[in-house]
Amino acid sequence: MRKRTATAKITALILASALGITACGTSANKTETAPSAAATEAAATEAAGETASTTAAEAEPQAKEIDKAAFDAILAKGPVADDADIEASEWAKKVKEAGKLRVGAVRTAQLFSQLDETDNKMRGFDAGLFQLLARYVLGDESKFEIIQVDSSTRESVLTSDQVDAVFATYSITDSRKEVISFAGPYYTSRQAVLVKVDNSEITGVDSLAGKIVATQTGSTGPSILEEFAPEATVQEFETDLEARTALEQGRVDAYVTDYTLMLNALVKEADKFKIAGDVFGPEDNYGIGLPKDSDGVEFVNTFLKKIEEEGLWDELWQVSLGDRTGISEAPETPAVGE
Repeated sequence: MRKRTATAKITALILASALGITACGTSANKTETAPSAAATEAAATEAAGETASTTAAEAEPQAKEIDKAAFDAILAKGPVADDADIEASEWAKKVKEAGKLRVGAVRTAQLFSQLDETDNKMRGFDAGLFQLLARYVLGDESKFEIIQVDSSTRESVLTSDQVDAVFATYSITDSRKEVISFAGPYYTSRQAVLVKVDNSEITGVDSLAGKIVATQTGSTGPSILEEFAPEATVQEFETDLEARTALEQGRVDAYVTDYTLMLNALVKEADKFKIAGDVFGPEDNYGIGLPKDSDGVEFVNTFLKKIEEEGLWDELWQVSLGDRTGISEAPETPAVGE
């Protein structure tokens, strides 16, 4: 396992490279159909939110297109678990018997998990991980189903058994661990402040006092702002796109969220936004959400260690994020299970 480099250095590289990128690519329109087993909550979301989410996706600027052939080649190299390993895990046996991995994910996070309607495939860093996991359990990376989640519904789809796992840049927190369990961590991030590119007044988290600051409902943003910018007026939004739209329109002065998620804004709209100051706050470890006390934690951690050891984690990061932001070296991986 490699030692971690300074997060601020990575952020500086990300920002420097992102500012030189012109947004391009194809637009995402309709999403895949959610599984028929989805409960009332998911059905209601489909009925009420389909038109709005489709319109938002069509309006969303696009990041630099992923190398599809390289991405798909990584999936094809993924390991497959032995039958004995499957039998030893109740979680894995359930997935195997169902013949599919049910995943809580998003479809519009262009660097992490995006639906490409031209071939109906999901690509990105998180998308690659859950497809590699599907291959590990089922021997076929295409055997998965998606239920759309956001930051406020990730726990509920697990506790109601609508999904087997959640892959959604999902921060591991003590409060969430009271409700669900996490495998990982598989990635580490911190918080950052996004402002309009012509904003010279806000220079970092220390200058947010008296400002209206956007963050996402259900994320770690509200509690982090309470600690690091207690004199800011916090306004919560359901989605990243809504928060960025409010910032662009001047309805808020800044937007605080995970700096890795800000890559989406920087690679697509470098002419509109910038990061103000340094990253801040505690390290934000991303985990894979699993049912509470599931033995899937050990199984999925073994899977994560395998793809790290085989170099697939680095390859997936490079194709999904590095090549699209101009960064030539993958960041350090956190110690799985710690």
